Amino acid sequence: MNVLVTGGAGYIGSHAVQRLAKDGHNVIALDNLHRGHRQAVLPPAELIVGEAGDVELVESVLRERNIDCVMHFAALAYVGESVEEPLWYYRNNTIQTINLIHAIDRAGVQKLVFSSTCATYGEPAEDQLPIKETCPQNPISPYGRSKLMIEHVLHDYARSCELKGRPFAFATPRYFNVAGADRSGVLGEDHNPETHLVPVVLQAALGLRDGIKIFGTDYPTPDGTCIRDYVHVEDLVDAHVLLMNALQPGDRRAYNLGIGRGYSVREIIESARRVSG
Repeated sequence: MNVLVTGGAGYIGSHAVQRLAKDGHNVIALDNLHRGHRQAVLPPAELIVGEAGDVELVESVLRERNIDCVMHFAALAYVGESVEEPLWYYRNNTIQTINLIHAIDRAGVQKLVFSSTCATYGEPAEDQLPIKETCPQNPISPYGRSKLMIEHVLHDYARSCELKGRPFAFATPRYFNVAGADRSGVLGEDHNPETHLVPVVLQAALGLRDGIKIFGTDYPTPDGTCIRDYVHVEDLVDAHVLLMNALQPGDRRAYNLGIGRGYSVREIIESARRVSG
């Protein structure tokens, strides 16, 4: 299959590019390198530097490379940053993705796997936990809203395609907190500055930073620190590949990607201490 991976030089996207290439697919990575890294796109995949929302560029790539499916990872993904810079998030995550869908429509591509987020659920009530796909989506941040808007756009677009007799299939995997690296150690998290808990903890364990500051010790949790559901990046990519292969004409699928159990900040720190000695 010929696959275009947007955000293919980023953390999750680069793992997807590597997995797809290993599976024998022809992979094109598209990334503006704002937060991605050129060296993260490994051969035989090809990197095109550009915007996922550049309609003319994307349409030409889709047509010239006979793309069968688009995996769309390109996005800004920091909740706090989205509160400080909401317009940037709506422009990058929402408007750019609508432009991408426009290019997909013009080129006649019939499959899309869209990287969504559990942030579309907001803060569900206790009786809604663990969160299921049927849980009401009430995002509380511009980041969550920027992603939920695209879920609505995709449903509307798919319905219009169905009416025109050319069914369009899409899946919206909603992630919890992604962590880890590929087992070869070639790829992994590489943010600047690094803010994700797992790499920060491991950097401290390796002596690459002085220590770890725990933000909040009075959460209503057993040890007082924030609890999050973590999913390994390779498991996440496995799910994307399964969805791509399973999509049938007209499918509209949504799946939560997590493990259904949370770990606190203190538990993550203790785990790192235990395995690192």
